[in-house]
Amino acid sequence: MFKDKVIIVTGGANGIGKAIAESFAKLDGQVIILDIDKANGEKLSKEINGVFYYCDLRNVKEIEAFFQWLKDNYGKADILINNAGISRFKNFFEITPGEFDDVININLRATFLMSQGFAKLNRGTKYGRIINISSTRYLMSEPNSEAYAASKGGIVSLTHALALSLAEENITVNCISPGWIETRNYDKLRREDHLFHPSKRVGKVTDIANLCVFLCHEDNDFINGENIIVDGGVTKKMIYLD
Repeated sequence: MFKDKVIIVTGGANGIGKAIAESFAKLDGQVIILDIDKANGEKLSKEINGVFYYCDLRNVKEIEAFFQWLKDNYGKADILINNAGISRFKNFFEITPGEFDDVININLRATFLMSQGFAKLNRGTKYGRIINISSTRYLMSEPNSEAYAASKGGIVSLTHALALSLAEENITVNCISPGWIETRNYDKLRREDHLFHPSKRVGKVTDIANLCVFLCHEDNDFINGENIIVDGGVTKKMIYLD
């Protein structure tokens, strides 16, 4: 399905990003993994016949260098999955401006910069896809999650703005907001963890990867500017106290 397509996955060395990279590779895509985890990134790239590129998304110059490298080596980019992100839950009264900015820079600013670089390289073609990974925390919160919630809410808003700005460029831009996606010890989850979800299970990384593949199909260009929640129905569930 994705033969001859160049697919960029940020934060692709682990977790959801890894599953996304694997899914596109299985469908013959040329996957480029951007991450700061060199060991896991290089290991995965060998397993899927992809390419690992070290890039700290805090650094604007490194992002610019990546797109120059991409242009020199591939001459194009077809799909961008903005998956990279960090969470920092710290007491509201103690979190510093620098710590807040770090979350915003990696989660939100990098999504903008990567999208901008991608669109410039993709410009003039007939096909392009950007998928941004947000979180249901854009919609609901717990204490001391201000930086993360703000960054994920920004990603949702950035998505529909980009969809309009890139409408003439044949690039669709969509967002996925995962709920609880277990990335490590799925088999150790409790029965009540699964039953809390209307779908009767906790989410898997493949739930997000499968949707990315669907949205990137060439026929699916009428889904645009959307934020799709993938949480097993939890955000639609009324919760009453006994």
